Amino acid sequence: MKTRKVLALAGVTLLAAGVLAACSGGSATKGEQTFAFTYETDPDNLNYLTTSKAATSNITSNVIDGLLENDRYGNLVPSMAEDWSVSKDGLIYTYKIRQDAKWYTSEGEEYAPVKAQDFVTGLKYATDKKSQALYLVQDSIKGLDAYAKGENKDFSQVGIKALDDQTVQYTLNKPESFWNSKTTMGVLAPVNEEFLNSKGDDFAKATDPSSILYNGPYLLKSLVAKSSVEFAKNPNYWDKDNVHVDKIKLSFWDGQDTSKPAENFKDGSLTAARLYPTSASFAELEKTMKDNIVYTQQDSTTYLVGTNIDRQSYKYTSKTSDEQKTSTKKALLNKDFRQAIAFGFDRTAYASQVNGASGASKILRNLFVPPTFVQADGKNFGDMVKEKLVTYGDEWKDVNLADAQDGLYNPEKAKAEFAKAKSALQAEGVQFPIHLDMPVDQTATTKVQRVQSFKQSVEETLGADNVVIDIQQLQKDEVLNITYFAETAAGEDWDISDNVGWTPDFADPSTYLDIIKPSVGENTKTYLGFDSGTDNAAAKKVGLNDYEKLVIEAENETIDVAKRYDKYAVAQAWLTDSALIIPTTSLTGRPILSKMVPFTMPFAFSGNKGTSDPLLYKYLELQDKAVTADEYQKAQDKWMKEKEESNKKAQEELAKHVK
Repeated sequence: MKTRKVLALAGVTLLAAGVLAACSGGSATKGEQTFAFTYETDPDNLNYLTTSKAATSNITSNVIDGLLENDRYGNLVPSMAEDWSVSKDGLIYTYKIRQDAKWYTSEGEEYAPVKAQDFVTGLKYATDKKSQALYLVQDSIKGLDAYAKGENKDFSQVGIKALDDQTVQYTLNKPESFWNSKTTMGVLAPVNEEFLNSKGDDFAKATDPSSILYNGPYLLKSLVAKSSVEFAKNPNYWDKDNVHVDKIKLSFWDGQDTSKPAENFKDGSLTAARLYPTSASFAELEKTMKDNIVYTQQDSTTYLVGTNIDRQSYKYTSKTSDEQKTSTKKALLNKDFRQAIAFGFDRTAYASQVNGASGASKILRNLFVPPTFVQADGKNFGDMVKEKLVTYGDEWKDVNLADAQDGLYNPEKAKAEFAKAKSALQAEGVQFPIHLDMPVDQTATTKVQRVQSFKQSVEETLGADNVVIDIQQLQKDEVLNITYFAETAAGEDWDISDNVGWTPDFADPSTYLDIIKPSVGENTKTYLGFDSGTDNAAAKKVGLNDYEKLVIEAENETIDVAKRYDKYAVAQAWLTDSALIIPTTSLTGRPILSKMVPFTMPFAFSGNKGTSDPLLYKYLELQDKAVTADEYQKAQDKWMKEKEESNKKAQEELAKHVK
């Protein structure tokens, strides 16, 4: 289970809620408009139905539309579906496909209408090909789990039907108040069967824009590996009036020269640029463009440090003996040891390598599920978690789980937890110091600085005679292959890694917490170094089976949303106490220079049609001059008020869809 959600650690992605919604500080550009930006990771394919990597969805979310999309206030609005309804029992969702929805080739030639059957074909293909994102809907749609497991080979028995050319209907196993938010994901997107069959194995090849059809706002015109990605506005798109930018040009950047984006912005080569306050040129930039440096809002992407509890590969290691390998494995299976790392890690120092000392706190995160992701009974999710977490021990009494501050770093707690761990581990024959291999892309300056900061704070707190962080500086492709792109746990060649993050798929805490369940999915290898569904001994030892029971108990609460969130708070509290994954930062909350009109892009905390990653170009408006911090703040204040009113109205409208 590795949706677009699984993100390689960002060195350049930046935009999101922070560059999102209404205000026109500065005059809008006239004539043909081009948005020029950067990207870091090439996609290995364009298969929006089966892959779940951000590198793919960053492209396909701009060229493929699903049933619904998000507007700039986070509301779900019609896309391929012009209207929809849900049965009173919450089990049957019926969508009416718009008459003017069409498929186009990469050259913009009309190929066929988008029909209800295309959604059926898409889901069948995704299931047959074992889509990495299938977990999103496998237990939701009636009969899909049995079909996916081969228990039933007749797809017509699955709860998706094309009632006619313009009507597609889904039957769920149980009510999901957040079902519509899943419709923005690629696994539920349509595909034309005739085209799919004609392409065969050549469907959705990464370097061939003609290998897919397009029904979205843009057409992919070219993709040259480690060079460029180019889009052009789809001139026949059904909603072309809301597509304001004519061309998108993305240039590959390896993250090495951190002064380059700002220089390219100043010389007009880029429309937006991520800034690096630790770069040598930043002080001078502050003098000349201080009024234009804008810090974006924090988004729902959570980056973290994962722990490999069952490492199998040692190609990239500083360990010199089997004894060191065994000692590290035993240490990572010890909760007190993991907590010592979590409490001994100075996140503010870590974040300052990206945002500088003055901006470090703006991206800090202490929970896997962001504390404000959902609310119930007047409380944020983080407040619910805190109530549960304090029951695990005194070490959690004074912990602040809010964003934008380091609520976990505490050297005294770290030393106390380590003392308990060391005593227990020595009794098991463990030899100290414990050596922890941590890989990093050696060409990405800020990433190297981050892991060096991690090493410094942990070793300083716990003592290098107790714990040594062995930084493995590797080529970018090597790092990706042993972390983000590793096909199985055997390829996850690290002890701890900050090379991954998660962006939610839909508007429910399960979108985060499900991915750590040991029984299903693909992300346990990415975060914890073991393959799910293998009855892994290490997973048992750290208590992940108990965690899964908590998650399942929350999943089974389908009627009372407040109770559901409260039960998920119990699961999040367990996960926090386990210190198996250690949250660090959000994706956004970082300084930028931009000529994007603030708050004109779609917004959502989840899904593929309104989050920070992918970056979406529909609705985006540009202006001639760089946005000022004052303009941005006024736009944000205005957007927040409008958003509250718009969300309230949208909630009132929901009742009209129940039939």
